[in-house]
Amino acid sequence: MKRKDKIHSIVFDLGGVLIDWNPRHLYRKIFHDESTMEEFLATVCTPDWNEEQDAGRPLAVATSERIATFPEFRTEIEAFYGRWEEMLNGPIGPTLELVQQVMEAGKWGLYALTNWSAETFPIARQKYDFLKLFEDIIVSGEEKCRKPDPRIYRILINRTGLDPSTSLFIDDSLRNIQAAERLGFQTIHFESPEKVTHIRNILFSEK
Repeated sequence: MKRKDKIHSIVFDLGGVLIDWNPRHLYRKIFHDESTMEEFLATVCTPDWNEEQDAGRPLAVATSERIATFPEFRTEIEAFYGRWEEMLNGPIGPTLELVQQVMEAGKWGLYALTNWSAETFPIARQKYDFLKLFEDIIVSGEEKCRKPDPRIYRILINRTGLDPSTSLFIDDSLRNIQAAERLGFQTIHFESPEKVTHIRNILFSEK
């Protein structure tokens, strides 16, 4: 991250940054070995397929399409959204602590911008009270577009009134970071929870 201006607002991604969501938490219970599970997630219920639901495609439509293409995996495909909550493994502790510190400091606007299905995000809202700490959460499935599409960043900007040049955007996806940078955001690529110390030092060292 190259500092440009004083930070007034902070925008967090959720999955992979604040919430440990991973389909492997579920599918390790379903498949007997890692290689079979990884092949299933790479060829059947793939990240690209899941991202279509993040962009607003109904879960029922997505599930039916996969079953029609891979009928031999009907049970495993139905589990993806039928047992979706088992993919959640709780908050990522260091990031949650940082979010709480940011909120308590009262110095920054606190927002989230997440690629998430509109049908599953209510489960997360009900499960995790800390999501109430955010002033606003932009959910891709509700907006019918997802990162890195610049439209969803503009929705964030227009809804919250934040200035990208004085806003810090934190995401675990490099392509999402690069899209935010093109729109003028300050950014940090969240590669591991150890990155939290770096973020905290930047924020709380500000004069």
